[in-house]
Amino acid sequence: MSDENPELRLPPTVQILASVPGTTIPENAVAKTVLITLPGSDAGSPPHRHSGPAFGYVVKGEMIFELEGEPQRVIKAGETFWEPGADVIHYQGANNLPDGETAYLATILSAPGQPVLTVVSPEELEARRDRRAPRP
Repeated sequence: MSDENPELRLPPTVQILASVPGTTIPENAVAKTVLITLPGSDAGSPPHRHSGPAFGYVVKGEMIFELEGEPQRVIKAGETFWEPGADVIHYQGANNLPDGETAYLATILSAPGQPVLTVVSPEELEARRDRRAPRP
């Protein structure tokens, strides 16, 4: 017999952490959820893009996040991020902590048969440098 009193149990809560209206999702998209764990000061993936949108949540630590056309910002544990994918370059997803680990979840809605990310060439980065926001 359990000592738990059902009258004392709290009801579950649901909290919407992020909402993006009008999202363009590739036809027959494949949803992939990945967990990325970065050691202290890790730069993360090189500049890349996704074939569809990505929704993310920082589980632990702090991530430096930068998308094409937006200034870089720090996203801390418990906060979310969004990127539209397609043609937009994701410049940074780096660990902002010099000595601590940063971990984040991302759910990416990819076009069928496409990789989770595609690295952008140095030539394309140069050709699009005017689209990058000024850096601190």
